[in-house]
Amino acid sequence: MEGQVSYGRQLSLLAGRFEDETAVVHVSPEGEERLVSWAELERRANQVARLLAAQGVGQDDIVAVALPNSGAHFFSSFGAWKLGATVLPMRWDLPAWERDRLLGLARPAAVVAEWDDGPANLVTLADLDASRSLEADPLPDRVADPARAIATSGSTGSPKLIVTPGSGIVNADPTADATKELGLRDRATQLVMSPLYHTNGFACINGLMNGQTLVVMERFDAALAVDLIERWKVNTTIAVPTMLQRIAQLPDVRSRDFSSIDSVLYGGAPVAPWVVRVWFDLIPPEKLWFAYGGTESLGLAMAHGGEWLEHEGTAGRPVGCEVRILGPGGEELPTGEIGEIFMRRLDGSKTFDYIGATARTTEDGFGTFGDLGRVDEDGYLYVADRRVDMVVSGGANVYPAEVELLLTEHPGVGDVVVVGLPDEEWGQRVHAVIEPADPAHAPTEDDLRAFCRERLAAYKVPKSFEFVERVPRTAAGKVNRSAIVAERTGAASS
Repeated sequence: MEGQVSYGRQLSLLAGRFEDETAVVHVSPEGEERLVSWAELERRANQVARLLAAQGVGQDDIVAVALPNSGAHFFSSFGAWKLGATVLPMRWDLPAWERDRLLGLARPAAVVAEWDDGPANLVTLADLDASRSLEADPLPDRVADPARAIATSGSTGSPKLIVTPGSGIVNADPTADATKELGLRDRATQLVMSPLYHTNGFACINGLMNGQTLVVMERFDAALAVDLIERWKVNTTIAVPTMLQRIAQLPDVRSRDFSSIDSVLYGGAPVAPWVVRVWFDLIPPEKLWFAYGGTESLGLAMAHGGEWLEHEGTAGRPVGCEVRILGPGGEELPTGEIGEIFMRRLDGSKTFDYIGATARTTEDGFGTFGDLGRVDEDGYLYVADRRVDMVVSGGANVYPAEVELLLTEHPGVGDVVVVGLPDEEWGQRVHAVIEPADPAHAPTEDDLRAFCRERLAAYKVPKSFEFVERVPRTAAGKVNRSAIVAERTGAASS
């Protein structure tokens, strides 16, 4: 359409303008950096597009990109967009059974991955490298519609695809207007800490299409992330609570230089107040932004740290949407009462499509991510936990996130996940899986139980504790609670 620019065309324009300036910095887990210029990104995208076209990829097809964070991921994604195809970023390390179920839902025209047992339409890293011999001139302009899909197994382990709204047009992302308040400088440098298969990671495309330089970590490491903030004078990043916490726990973090930061956008799950206050020592509160939303683009809530200080624990106020808190029977609950969070966009635009699942919506168009929360008298939203994660112990509702946030305040706890395990007496018992901050000096069960009893109602105190070397989080900071329960009970996790 007139006045609108496709991803492919925008990349060509940026490459023509900035040429040998850096577009993407790929940072290995060891800290080694591989710089990709705008000209190289454009050239390689055009070459990979021709490779994919030879594989039969065309307008409106799906291309699955199952690669770690790397330059090759960006070459493949933009190569697909140059052909008008939808990009589906996937975890590269999925077990074959789960991987094949997702591919069965997506039916991609090509899969870019390094798998020994991949499908017939597999494009390997060797194939990508060989494409360097192909023509690198721009292709006819095409618009992908939709531009993106995200694969998820949710909390239940059942695979689904979320086909997100918006064509491959610059600034067509429905959250673009809301994030303008972040106060980013022109041509900012963004640190990408999340994997590109996750919404938080893949959202970096919006910044890249506006001329940002992306410093992309192949795998998150807190100490390396701070080194990169200082070295590249990073202006903005998106983080999940685990990332904020691990950075806050660095012993020298208050002596590090965060002066280049314009904004840190956080979302994904509740974050412990102590973590927030450490970050307020690192950057001004107004530069730390809290957000609640999701890939489905049902709606968005946001608040900056100054607002959080007046409404501790909030995820923000609705931006361009309405929020309702509904009870089990679909009734609207009064202010302050916890129920399921439903959202509806005010502009009435299309939100998302599921493949492999059915959306839960009200008759008047409100949808839900499945989270529980409340709204205060000033309209600020507070997220309690996911509905499916709630533990019912002795008839009382326990929100694991609340117990987890409390336990992270114990100096001996490095990470924790709380689940409900079957119990003959209580129905479910609250069980805490603990990753010690220092394995050589792990806290005892009695220490942790006493710590909880001083701060939590008795029914919320974990009845059992377990110590592990590492809490099993994904690179995106998520845990599969159903799998954790299944490992401890022998039940099926999906």
